[in-house]
Amino acid sequence: MRAPKALVLTGFGLNCDGETAYALEVAGATVERIHLNSLLKGERNLLDFQIFVVGGGFSWGDDHGAGVVMAMRMKHRISDKLLDFVNSGGLVLGICNGFQVLVNLGLLPFFEPPDLKREVALIGNDCGSFRDQWVKLTINPSSPCIFTRGMEAIDLPVRHGEGKFYAEPTVIQRLIAKNQVVLRYATPDGQPANGAFPHNPNGSVADIAGICDPTGRIAGLMPHPEAFNHFTNHPDWTYLKEKYRREGKPLPEEGLGIQVFRNAVNFFIH
Repeated sequence: MRAPKALVLTGFGLNCDGETAYALEVAGATVERIHLNSLLKGERNLLDFQIFVVGGGFSWGDDHGAGVVMAMRMKHRISDKLLDFVNSGGLVLGICNGFQVLVNLGLLPFFEPPDLKREVALIGNDCGSFRDQWVKLTINPSSPCIFTRGMEAIDLPVRHGEGKFYAEPTVIQRLIAKNQVVLRYATPDGQPANGAFPHNPNGSVADIAGICDPTGRIAGLMPHPEAFNHFTNHPDWTYLKEKYRREGKPLPEEGLGIQVFRNAVNFFIH
């Protein structure tokens, strides 16, 4: 089967499209970076693609709240096309600002499709400041999420000022019960962060760092998998290099973040 085609959204302050496109290409996808206006004007058709990624950045400068303006433009202009894309079997991934867009749009947690309802929020960090750090994440093995299949844990960087995952207790319980919580912040030894700063960098309820829809084909996360595209991206790479040398193991080239994108590609190939 031919490599699946991926659309990486650009424009209006999104600024991680280059790294995201690169990660998808390494994973085996054919990638195009396309400006939002091309979708809104009908110049490009989402249905020509199998993977749709809204990456990180600061769309519209986070005016009116992170991801709000972009979400409203998409909801009122192309919501029918987004739903057609999802119903056709496409995969959707929102990273950082993209995650904020998807929850404001109502594509996550998407309990009752096709209703686009905003049921969760990503709000200001409890620490009151922007966080730029690496975090330890545990992955829910029972989640239906396509992007994290076969993965147990991963280290990734976060860089956001509005990353606190928040929802009413009944919504949190529903997400957990349906295994839609995909990623959680953890301590360095892999234990639950239990809200402790800086392991949970923003105060997210239940340490939630990423969720998916009930099908697992729509997912969003605050950490940046595209930013761990090479082994040397990791802050401890020199220590790990020596550790692998002493253990007689080959030095990896890829960063573990590539696996998130390779899982998406493999969904269409296998």
